[in-house]
Amino acid sequence: MIALENVSKHYRGGGGIDDVTFEVHGGEVFGFLGANGAGKTTTIRLLVDLIRPDRGHISLFGLDPRREGTVVRRRIGYLPGDLALYDRLTPRELLTHFAHLRGGPPWEEVNALCQRLDLELDRPVRALSKGNRQKVGLVQAFMGRPDLLVLDEPTTGLDPLLQHQVHDLLREAAGEGRSVFLSSHILSEVQRVADRVGMIRSGRVIAIERVSELRAQPVHLIEVRACSPIEPRTFRDLPGVTSCVAAGQTVQLEVRGSLDPVVRELARHDLADLSVREPELEDVFLSLYESRGQRRSVEPESPIGATNGRS
Repeated sequence: MIALENVSKHYRGGGGIDDVTFEVHGGEVFGFLGANGAGKTTTIRLLVDLIRPDRGHISLFGLDPRREGTVVRRRIGYLPGDLALYDRLTPRELLTHFAHLRGGPPWEEVNALCQRLDLELDRPVRALSKGNRQKVGLVQAFMGRPDLLVLDEPTTGLDPLLQHQVHDLLREAAGEGRSVFLSSHILSEVQRVADRVGMIRSGRVIAIERVSELRAQPVHLIEVRACSPIEPRTFRDLPGVTSCVAAGQTVQLEVRGSLDPVVRELARHDLADLSVREPELEDVFLSLYESRGQRRSVEPESPIGATNGRS
């Protein structure tokens, strides 16, 4: 569905993306993670041909989005991260207009999406909350059952119940063989819905992993409260200890691989409390994010859709 090969885009003021390569397959939810300014939105704007790469190759459905943009865009549902709508129109008027532009998905389908997301249709957009504006953007992206959904922070402003509805829609789309490219900084969201995840830092992709494999990594988070202060150097040199933070009588450890060396050392101390847990995706991601990719850059901001847009 998506293929980027050695794609780079730079801006005069600094920032952009460097040598980005990845693929998204049919029937897959691909989560694209990174901090603000890491390059997520730049990548999305390149995908939908709002900006052009300095070098590298992009294809969607095996087509060039630059030369065959009209054909490509007919098959994409796109939700930008900074959604702009016609304030004087109602959602019903807007969605009717978008449906005509798409070639006429039936109103019954559009209305079913509106009901599912509990969207009020007949108040002007300017009178809607941020969450209801986001619902309009979601409906226009999903309607017509596009082959590829490109979504930038899709659950922004939504309450938890509606976030779950959006997650269900994403999994249903993937179950029908359609694909989702989901840019987000909400790690728990990506963990819930994505099959694979790409992680971008300072414009460079630092990891592409299956979510199931990330969570299966042999990493444990240990918190110890001792009866007397513990010297952190006691643990920092142990095999497998990748992080050690000590504050008084409390020590927090991240351990990769076998726990035996840490357990043997702990047995030499009087402990008041001990907890061991497996990491969530957030813990694994942050660990990878801190250990890979040392270059740091900041991308300036500009309005969505600008030809010199930045992430």
